[in-house]
Amino acid sequence: RLAVVAGGVIVALALPVFLVAGWPFAGWALGAGLWLASRLLDAVFSWVGIGEPTLRGSGIVAFGMMARGILLALAAIVVAVYDPDVAVAGVLVYAAAFTFELALSLTLYFQGKMKQ
Repeated sequence: RLAVVAGGVIVALALPVFLVAGWPFAGWALGAGLWLASRLLDAVFSWVGIGEPTLRGSGIVAFGMMARGILLALAAIVVAVYDPDVAVAGVLVYAAAFTFELALSLTLYFQGKMKQ
């Protein structure tokens, strides 16, 4: 849970950067929305997979991980068709939050401090 909170902090810290730099607010909103959608989809697919602790349950979680990436990429592509600047800004916010979250998760995991 610490990694998810840290990702949220990165998204929140990106807002003042966007406002001061004069970058499109819609780009920050897109990135925040993508990150939030990613977290929600992860929670839903994990919840469904936990409900069935079998090989089928793990398959649901794996499908969810794949589908999450595809859905987020499609959303970014649709926005890029209409406004490339907003799409690039949004993807950068999402990428920063996701990368920080992943790095922290891996660090905690290899230190043996990950708990469900």
